Amino acid sequence: MTEPAMPPTLALAAAVTTVIVATAAPSPAGGTGPGNHADTTPPVRIDPKAPGLKLRPGAKLAPGRVLDIKSVVETGNGTERREDTNVNVTFALQAEVLFDKDSAGLGPEATARVRGIADEARKQHATTVRVFGFTDNLGSAEHGVALSKQRADAVQRELARDLGSSAVSYQIRGYGEQYPISDNATEEGRRKNRRVEISFPRGGADAR
Repeated sequence: MTEPAMPPTLALAAAVTTVIVATAAPSPAGGTGPGNHADTTPPVRIDPKAPGLKLRPGAKLAPGRVLDIKSVVETGNGTERREDTNVNVTFALQAEVLFDKDSAGLGPEATARVRGIADEARKQHATTVRVFGFTDNLGSAEHGVALSKQRADAVQRELARDLGSSAVSYQIRGYGEQYPISDNATEEGRRKNRRVEISFPRGGADAR
């Protein structure tokens, strides 16, 4: 399988690539979270009576389904991650590479990293871009939601400036400590949970 092109920020760091074949998980919290459903419509109709199948008498085919293939590329220090499925492209940047502590102001290095993601969104002809902010569980939940939304807003503004297209619509959310991807009991886990995720459909397809 040909690996997706990495943005300059990921290409500069040592990366580990993992390919996982699995069905996509449903959206958390009844579809309101950042997850997306995979398209499970079988691309090819199979005739259960075809002689080549050689089914035992009385045996039946299970319902067909399409598995979501995920390619994950992560920098050696884990500060940046790119996930590609047959539906979406998702970038996750740890908050430390974008913001100072308890801040929502982007620095020069952060804007360069966001610019690389904008280049990929342009390459994919993205018309819908999702920008979701997350924090760890330290401090109040209300503060986490507010800070994560401010950070998502800051990244979205930079993306919009780089893309420069009124044809792109944005979905911006601040989830605070919801949907952790690691254990908040350790500093390493909390660092991974403090992140901004930017995602868009592959090839300009409608978001699912």
